[in-house]
Amino acid sequence: MDRADADRPDAAAVRHQAASSARSCSEVTPSAARGGPISLALARVARLHRIAAGRFLKAAGLYPGQELVMMYLWDSGPVRQSELIKALEVDPSTVTKMLQRLEHGGYVRRSPDPADRRAVLVEATPGSCELHNAVASAWTDLEEHTLAGLGPEERAELAALLGKVEDGLCGLAQDCPAGGAEAAEECAPQEECPASPESTPSARSTSAAEL
Repeated sequence: MDRADADRPDAAAVRHQAASSARSCSEVTPSAARGGPISLALARVARLHRIAAGRFLKAAGLYPGQELVMMYLWDSGPVRQSELIKALEVDPSTVTKMLQRLEHGGYVRRSPDPADRRAVLVEATPGSCELHNAVASAWTDLEEHTLAGLGPEERAELAALLGKVEDGLCGLAQDCPAGGAEAAEECAPQEECPASPESTPSARSTSAAEL
């Protein structure tokens, strides 16, 4: 065999190496997602964020999504169930199941609307104040875990960029809620639960290793 032929890579080996490289590339970025790398990154981050949220909320006895229901009820006061579904933009059957579980836990009360007996009013119970503190603490820990690798300026920049992304996506959504400071002004809490020392970030923190 000629030395040049001996040094030449085997064609089958070359094809195998190329195929392996292609598979590795597709595992990192699926071929159909190569036109949207940022969208893919956001999807992955959202998935991991939801997993982390589930672990922090577990101590409060909640599943991801239930705390968003409670946050809305704590800040809005009694609302019709149809309004809650619209605000959360979640499937009605999913909201109904969440409300049933929260009601069973004593955190939510449902009653007929005096203005329309066909409608149902939903509100947070006075007994949910302890849960409010637990959710606030879990959300603070989740924030610190999520942004642990970013400095103050990077956090501010990320918040600004995500706000722009949200505004851009909002144009595709129906009945898009107001964002930022405008939403904060329109949704002031009617009756705020008192904060407890245990709910402050300095009194309680969860390390990434505990997740």
